[in-house]
Amino acid sequence: MKTLHTLVTAVVAACALASFTAAAADIEAGRKKVQEVCAACHGQDGATPTTPDYPKLAGQYPDYLAKALRDYKSGMRKNPIMAGMAAPLTDKDIENLAAYFSQQPSNLASRY
Repeated sequence: MKTLHTLVTAVVAACALASFTAAAADIEAGRKKVQEVCAACHGQDGATPTTPDYPKLAGQYPDYLAKALRDYKSGMRKNPIMAGMAAPLTDKDIENLAAYFSQQPSNLASRY
């Protein structure tokens, strides 16, 4: 029973931290960083990439976007273009970008 209580406490704490992180992000700063770095490939809104080779980022979950950027930065996720783009980003930049793109209207659709 004590293990279950510990697990529940850990999950609640993780959710609270995730909520705090998302709330602490600066969407306007994310928009500015998108103009400087991301728009050339993913489009200003993240929904209109310049070629079909680049993914749509608009409407994605912020934790997914932040993890992907951190993984590109660390080398855990391999892509030479994104590694170079993510390398100079600070943790705050990553949170701001993730918040910005997650708030954009998505035009993602399933083919099936």
